[in-house]
Amino acid sequence: MTDIQVRPVTEATIEAIARRVLWLSTAMIDHANKHRPNPGGVKVGGHQASSASIVSIMTELWLEQLSADDRVSVKPHASPVLHALNYLLGSLDREALTTLRSFGGLQSYPSRSKDPDPVDYSTGSVGIGATAPIWGAIARRYVADHGSSPGTGRQYSLVGDAELDEGAVWEAIGERTVSELGEVVWIIDFNRQSLDRVVPDTNTSRLQAMFAAAGWQVIEAKYGRTLTSLFERKGGESLRNRIDTMPNAEYQRLLRSPAEEVVDRLLAGGQASNRDDLAAFLDRTLTELTAAELLAALRDLGGHDINTLRDSFATIDDHRPTALFAYTLKGWGLASEGHPQNHSALISETQLAELRERCNIGDDPFPSFRDADPTAPRLAGPDEDGCAAACAAAARRLRRHEAVASPGFAPPLDLGWSPTGIATTQAALGRTLMDLSRRAPEIASSIVTVSPDVSSSTNLGGWVNKVGVWSPSARHDWFSDDPETILHWREHSAGQHLELGIAEVNLVGALGELGATWSRWGHPLIPIGVLYDPFIARALEPWTFGVYAGGQSILVGTPSGVTLSAEGGAHQSIITPSIGLEQPGVLSYEPAFAIDLEWMLLECIRRIGSPSGTASYLRLSTRPIDQALAALPSDSDQRELRRRLVIAGAYPLRRAVARAERHVNIAVVGAVTPEALEAAERLDALGISCDVLCITNPGLVFDAVQARGGVQPDAASSTGNTAEGEWMLRTVFGVDDQSPLVTVLDGHPHTLAFLSGIHRTRGVHLGVRSFGQSGDLESVYAHHGIDASAITRAALSLT
Repeated sequence: MTDIQVRPVTEATIEAIARRVLWLSTAMIDHANKHRPNPGGVKVGGHQASSASIVSIMTELWLEQLSADDRVSVKPHASPVLHALNYLLGSLDREALTTLRSFGGLQSYPSRSKDPDPVDYSTGSVGIGATAPIWGAIARRYVADHGSSPGTGRQYSLVGDAELDEGAVWEAIGERTVSELGEVVWIIDFNRQSLDRVVPDTNTSRLQAMFAAAGWQVIEAKYGRTLTSLFERKGGESLRNRIDTMPNAEYQRLLRSPAEEVVDRLLAGGQASNRDDLAAFLDRTLTELTAAELLAALRDLGGHDINTLRDSFATIDDHRPTALFAYTLKGWGLASEGHPQNHSALISETQLAELRERCNIGDDPFPSFRDADPTAPRLAGPDEDGCAAACAAAARRLRRHEAVASPGFAPPLDLGWSPTGIATTQAALGRTLMDLSRRAPEIASSIVTVSPDVSSSTNLGGWVNKVGVWSPSARHDWFSDDPETILHWREHSAGQHLELGIAEVNLVGALGELGATWSRWGHPLIPIGVLYDPFIARALEPWTFGVYAGGQSILVGTPSGVTLSAEGGAHQSIITPSIGLEQPGVLSYEPAFAIDLEWMLLECIRRIGSPSGTASYLRLSTRPIDQALAALPSDSDQRELRRRLVIAGAYPLRRAVARAERHVNIAVVGAVTPEALEAAERLDALGISCDVLCITNPGLVFDAVQARGGVQPDAASSTGNTAEGEWMLRTVFGVDDQSPLVTVLDGHPHTLAFLSGIHRTRGVHLGVRSFGQSGDLESVYAHHGIDASAITRAALSLT
């Protein structure tokens, strides 16, 4: 674990730096909203109060606690604090502070891929950034167990207390492996406010008990030393009892009251048995303190007291994860401190001027300690030079070696397998992984599969048996000698499969971090996550966030559509083809045949683990299909041509022997390909010639159509090649084919509706638009209008 040593930085110096951080974070939000030109008048926004509450915690972390190997996930609304610290430590230019939430500038929330300064984890969606360091810890340990040296730093999460309402948080905390991750430290910014209000009753003991029950160490930094010293006076326990039992809203109303009301408010509530003792204590105390000093002492919470924070960090046990509850005030140090509606409120110019004076800021709104503003008054206590020295020392300590750029992977283009018989694309996944381990073991050794308790039902059994299950510590397999056991669960640190329980959000969170090891430590992995395709929507937000943050992985959804008819309407996935089409930075394929899946998977692997890499999504099926329908060419050149077209997005599966006067094209995706081929045969018998075009990646076809029209995809999210796309369009759809078009897939029909625009032809688009039900495949396809008869009728209506 991290070797943290006490450094000779005084409490006064840390507090002075914290005041500067408070000013900078507040000022950059103020500048974005009030001083930067905004001709459109759209609200810029920002969160001065949410930033202020965590200033002391983050300043202490960066100035004294962190090492270069540590990683920190910063709560979304505190991004200005992160930028202020990076500025003071010399890793962000001054000009950037004026660009918060502007185009090309500092992002609204911490972004690992878009911000110009060091950001360890992208955050923004509630709960996702909080849990990311858990998956980061697992990824680091996995990399270390598989031949790399990623260091041994802590993984910190700076979590807003309202984030603990998010279900994804507790899914992650409850994961069995997490209790072994001693490097994970969560610091809960416990300000007891949500967006709209002061939370009336936050049951801290219940939350802490939930962490403890999951095997976490729980530390509480509730009160600062000034307030604690009052509790230690004679009768002080009556004050502590009053505050401990006071509703959150009453406490914060007390803090916002005039000093002369503080005694009356303290005595107005609470338990009658405590009131006389409290009154006597306050009488004695007010002979030494003024009412204003008493009120100031009541604000002295642990999350703002440097020594309390130091003591708390010193007690962290690195053998289990830690949850540190640091009590804070939302809006600490601002005029909006503790107000129930301060979440996104901006302080006024007058209030900003008062803050400027308290923080010793001169004319320059963005002073660092490296080039102290000569117009600013000298700091009381530690001077500018002392603060500059402390920041410089922290910067040296936190300087990291850049990870060596990874060249990615170079898997074979073709494993040489020619599938025969009846097979499913889902089963082909397991078969391809096994073939890859034999044909390209150096590539297979970098594969890590992840599953939410569906390994056997998604055909990964053979792979899991071969490579074993990764675990931080080895576990005995009690069924290793059971002859009836087919799936062997051998858990050890060299395993290549992770099982994360029935929690899709955990799965895609782990995928995102496993897919970022190429950039964190220069050790690329090939993460392949398998889950039921209907549950992609459940995991969509964290998956999207992982892709946004640069996570490169392969997500496999299977089984899919209404083709899983036996499982009924509740388990269908109508919209997932659209997700594949529209998701930025994702290469999405849906194979019709086993050989298609092999080529697609190899291409997805090739796209992983480098700065130009992408994530991928494969939509598979459990429908058994006769592989002879693939009409796979035996000639090696023709086979390579087919492979290139499969990867480019579409290929001609069936061409009419002779084009009749009446001709129709059928474009089909995935599992319903046999129905399209059957419809083509029926149309032939009716004197209507027919081509069947197999669409493997609607997104790449769409990009190619757009490029033909002069609309280039965003380079940052494009997954296609313009020249290859134009070649594919000409090869598959012809130069000026005016034949009408029927499109069909087991998904929403709009996914392929754009194909009619390639040559501005008439079209009918078939797919699934209603909830399904259990039944045999023939009945279900007929019900949704995607069977051979429906395709034939659609073609006849066009011809």
